[in-house]
Amino acid sequence: MMDSPVTRESSLASLRDKREWDLLIIGGGASGLGAAVDAAARGYRTLLVEARDFASGTSSCSTKLIHGGVRYLRQGDFALVRNALRERSHLLSNAAHLVHPLAFVIPAWRSLDRIVYGAGLKLYDLLSGGHALAASSSLSRQAVIDALPGLRRTGLCGGIRYWDGQFDDARLAITLMRTASELGAACLNYLPAVRLLKAGGRTVGALLRDTESGEEFEIAARVVINATGVHADSVRQLDEPGTAPLLTPSQGIHLVVDADFLPGQQALLIPETEDGRVMFAIPWQGKLLLGTTDTPRPELQQLDDPQPLAEEIDFLLRTAAGVLSRPPTRGDIRSAFAGLRPLIHPDNTDEKNTAALSREHAVLVSASGLITVAGGKWTTYRLMAEQVVDRAAEVGGLPSEPCTTRLLKLHGCPSKPGSDVYGTDAPLLATLPGHDRPLHPALPYTEAMVRFALRHEAARTIEDVLARRTRALFHDAAAAEASIGRVAEILAEELKPAPERLAAMIAAAHAAARRFRPEA
Repeated sequence: MMDSPVTRESSLASLRDKREWDLLIIGGGASGLGAAVDAAARGYRTLLVEARDFASGTSSCSTKLIHGGVRYLRQGDFALVRNALRERSHLLSNAAHLVHPLAFVIPAWRSLDRIVYGAGLKLYDLLSGGHALAASSSLSRQAVIDALPGLRRTGLCGGIRYWDGQFDDARLAITLMRTASELGAACLNYLPAVRLLKAGGRTVGALLRDTESGEEFEIAARVVINATGVHADSVRQLDEPGTAPLLTPSQGIHLVVDADFLPGQQALLIPETEDGRVMFAIPWQGKLLLGTTDTPRPELQQLDDPQPLAEEIDFLLRTAAGVLSRPPTRGDIRSAFAGLRPLIHPDNTDEKNTAALSREHAVLVSASGLITVAGGKWTTYRLMAEQVVDRAAEVGGLPSEPCTTRLLKLHGCPSKPGSDVYGTDAPLLATLPGHDRPLHPALPYTEAMVRFALRHEAARTIEDVLARRTRALFHDAAAAEASIGRVAEILAEELKPAPERLAAMIAAAHAAARRFRPEA
C-alpha cells in the first residue's frame, strides 16, 4: 500500500457531502479499527469516529501479548485458545514489524509442577496445530537460571519454556487506522457521536460533534456499529434509554520498572498468584513490564483514564518479590497504568438477540438495528471484525462481499520480519527534521517521531504523541513529562494551534504524566 496521507480537514470535508455511508463505526479501539479495516477491504463506504484519540482507552493498556491464553487451558476453553493461536499466526505475518515471537519461562519450585506445566503446554502446542512458533520444552534448573537472570533460585528445580507473541498495542491501533484509511475509510478522532438518528424505529445514523471546532455533522448510514468498549452501554442507552447494562468493568494494571530486575530477552510467567490469576514479567522496549490484576470496578462512574489502586500496586510488587532475587519497590516504578476490561456479564445477554461468538466477545443487534460488539481481546480483533462486519452486512442490506483480512498486510508491514516498528515507513521517518535528535536521554524516541506522528498518524495533542504514537508515558513517565515542552514546540510548528489551545494541551499532558506516576 502506498502512503497517501489523508488530512483531518479532507476527512471532515467528506462528512459535509451528505451522502449515505454503508457503515458508521463508533469507537476507535481494537474492535472498531479492526471492523473499519475489514469493511473498507470489502469495498463498503466506511466511516469510523472516536470520541477521544484512537486506542486512548483499554486498547493501549494491555499486557502487550498476542497469545492463545495459557490460563484458558485450565478453564477448558479449547476453542477460544485454538482460534486465538490461529489469529496469532495471521498477525505475525500481516504485522511483522509490530508482532514478534517471545519465549516465556515458567519456573517450577516443585517437581510435580514441572510435570503439570509441561503437560499443559504440550496441549497448547497441539492446539496450535500448524501455527506453532516452536515446541515447548522442559528446562533444567541451570537452564532456567540462564534464561532468567534475576530469578529467585532458592528451591528452584527447573521449568518449562514455551513461545507466544509480543506486540505494541497502540502502534498496532494506529497501523489499523492507517490501513483502513488507505483502503478508503474515513477515520476521525476527537469526533464523538452525541446522538443517534432514528427513522421509522430504525437507527439510521448519528449526530457527530468535532471537539476542536464545535462543528456538528448529521451522518446517514445503512448500519451503525457500537464498538466503544467499556462505553458500549452508554451508546446502547442512546439507542434504547433504560436498557439493561451488558458490561461489568474489571480493572487490570501494569507496572514498568528497569530491565535489570530481570535481565535478558525471555519473559517470566507465574502460573498462579494469590488471587488465582497469572502474572507476567516481560521485557518490553528496554524495560520490564509487570502485570496484571483483575479488580472489579462496578462503582466506576468515570470510565476514562482509570488509575491503579494502591492495593493493586502492592499486589504486583508483592508477587514480584516472591520470585525475583532483587524485588522492585514503589520507588523503582517508572510508569504505572490501568485499563478497564469490557467484560460481558453472563446474566445480561439475551439469547434471542445475541450471537455469542465466544466466551469472550459477543455481537448484539437491538430492535432498531444498532449493532454492538462487546468484550474480546487484541489477539482475536481480526476474527471479531470479520464476524461483526458479516452481521452488519446482513442488517444493513449490503451486498455480500467476502472477508479478505486473513492475508491482508497491514500498513508498513515489511517483506521480512523486522524490529523497526515503523516498518516500510522508516526511510520516510529518516528524512524528517530531528531524526538524529533524541527527545530525551532516557527515552528511545526522536524529535522526528513527533513530527511523523503529527503529519502522518493523526496525532492532535501532546498526550497523543507521548502516550500512543510514541510510548514515552508508558516507558518512563518522568522523562516523558520532561519532554512536554519540546513536544509542544514541535506541535506548535506543525499544527499551529491557538495559544490557549496549546496551553490547555500542555496542562493536560502534565496531568496525564501524573496519572502514570504513583506516589512512592
